[in-house]
Amino acid sequence: MVALIVACEIGFWVLLVLGLLARYVAKWRRVSAALLIAVPLVDVLLLAFTAIDLRSGAEATLGHGLAAVYLAVTVVFGHRMIRWADVRFAHRFAGGPAPAPVPKVGREHAARERRAWFDHLLAYVLGAGFLGLFTLVAGGLDQAAGLWQVMGMWTLVLAIDFVISFSYTVMPRKARVR
Repeated sequence: MVALIVACEIGFWVLLVLGLLARYVAKWRRVSAALLIAVPLVDVLLLAFTAIDLRSGAEATLGHGLAAVYLAVTVVFGHRMIRWADVRFAHRFAGGPAPAPVPKVGREHAARERRAWFDHLLAYVLGAGFLGLFTLVAGGLDQAAGLWQVMGMWTLVLAIDFVISFSYTVMPRKARVR
């Protein structure tokens, strides 16, 4: 299962890069559109393969739980990653504007960090939803207990992310004086 997740992550980036190269370097708009539309299909395939694997009686493992995490993170953050890459490709290959600088100090930085944490929380909740779906597909909690191992570590990561993200609200970064 972990190999399938890695393959999906590689597939995500390969389709994205090929789609952007087709758009900005080769000027093939339709090919680019097809490749970029295929990017979220990678997630659909992972969802289907994971559900089929669990439905066919495979033991629910941490790998299946990681598939739920991967799916939730790509649903919540995938559009942002695609937009990030698109801006950079447009700037590099098509004379588009330079990417906007990311605020690294002050209130804007703190607000950005808080929004990112809330997105992380959304991914966490969505991941729990995927785990619930996989639990139903596997035949109940008795058969799917292995799926939920991932939530302990993810809860710890979410808590650490909260402390770091909201610390900038309490103690905002200040510009360095040179």
